[in-house]
Amino acid sequence: LVTHIDPAAVAAVTQLYRQHFPADGRILDLMSSWVSHLPAEVQYARVAGLGMNAKELAHNPRLTEPGVVQNLNETPQLPYGDAEFDGAGICVSVQYLTQPVAVFTELKRVLRPGAPLVVTFSNRCFPDKAVYAWQALDDAGHAGLVKHYFEAAGFGPTQVYAHRPPYGDPLFGVVGHAPVNS
Repeated sequence: LVTHIDPAAVAAVTQLYRQHFPADGRILDLMSSWVSHLPAEVQYARVAGLGMNAKELAHNPRLTEPGVVQNLNETPQLPYGDAEFDGAGICVSVQYLTQPVAVFTELKRVLRPGAPLVVTFSNRCFPDKAVYAWQALDDAGHAGLVKHYFEAAGFGPTQVYAHRPPYGDPLFGVVGHAPVNS
């Protein structure tokens, strides 16, 4: 079991989660694995994970319930109720979605009004799995593409974050909120 970004980039993800996810909230870790990068000192009422690897999900100590195994490229509908979560994150996986607007639309549905969606990515990917549009763009283009996913799904304004250390993995985040009035 490995992480796909270096420790400084992981710390940047954790800091974004710390800033945007409410303590004691209900959090969805979408495209989850064996680690969620949530801040260790913050307790959440619920952490649900959905990913593609049952073994990895079973090893994730932050999940408060059994992980859901689902390929979002085959089934973008999320198995959760409306307004069920107070925040959601996609960590270094958005580049693999073949139906990103459908997935983001579902995320908007399962988030309570005003709840944050935090999408993080780096300059790394598995080229044989990343969608062509992702491979054709640079870091700024990736941020623009993710912002487009938010806009096309009906989220409100987004903020872009960039962590660019002189050495190591850069980390970018796009944060939007489920609309209060839809």
